[in-house]
Amino acid sequence: MKVIGLIGGMSWESSAEYYRLINQRVKEKLGGFASAKCLMYSVDFAEIEALQVKNQWDEAGELLADAAKRLEAGGADFILLCTNTMHKVADAIQKSVSIPFVHIADATCEAIKAQGQKKVALLGTRYTMEQDFYKQRLIDNGLEVIVPEKADRNTVHNIIYEELVQGVVKYESRLRYQTIINCMKKRGAEGVILGCTEIGLLIKPDDSSVPVFDTTVIHAHTAAVMALG
Repeated sequence: MKVIGLIGGMSWESSAEYYRLINQRVKEKLGGFASAKCLMYSVDFAEIEALQVKNQWDEAGELLADAAKRLEAGGADFILLCTNTMHKVADAIQKSVSIPFVHIADATCEAIKAQGQKKVALLGTRYTMEQDFYKQRLIDNGLEVIVPEKADRNTVHNIIYEELVQGVVKYESRLRYQTIINCMKKRGAEGVILGCTEIGLLIKPDDSSVPVFDTTVIHAHTAAVMALG
C-alpha cells in the first residue's frame, strides 16, 4: 500500500472528512482491520485566509510547498491538497516535490465524464467561482462550466467562510444553496460541483435537484484507489 500525503487544515473540518473517507474506502476494499497509510500536515488556516484576503498567493504557495516537502520527506508517495481554493497555487506545490500531486479538478472531471455529463454548475469560494485557475482546468478537460450570478456567488462564499469552516451547518443555509442550485438547473446545469471541501457538510445528494459531485468524496476516493494500486 502506498503512503498518502495530505496537506490539510483548510479547514480542519473538511480535512477530518478526508481522513474518514479515505480510511472508509480502504476498509471497504480490503476488509478486516485494514486502514490507510497516510500522513497529514495540517496548516494554520488563519495564516492562509489572511494571505487570501491580501491577495498574497505567492506567499501562500510557499507555505503549502513547504508542507508538501515535509510530507515527501516523511515518506509520502503522492500528495493531495485538501482544499479546492488553494489549488490556485498547485503549480508551486508540484514544483517543490518529486512525487505526484493529485489535482482535485482532474479527479472531479473524471467522475463527471464517467456519468456522461457535459454542462455543470460550480459552487465554491468566490476565488474558485470567479477566477480561472479552477474553471479553466475543467473547461480544458471538455466540460462547460457555469457559475451563479454575483449575488448568489456572494451568498455561497459567505456561508462557507462564516459558517461551514467553523463547523456550523444551518438549515436556512441549506435552503439558500438549494435555491441557487435550482437556478443553475434552469440555466441548463446537468449536475453541480461542490467545489469547496466544506460544502459537502451542508449539501448531500438528496438535497440537490441535479446530481452532486462532491469534490471531497471524489478526491478522497481517488487517493484510496491510488494507494491500493
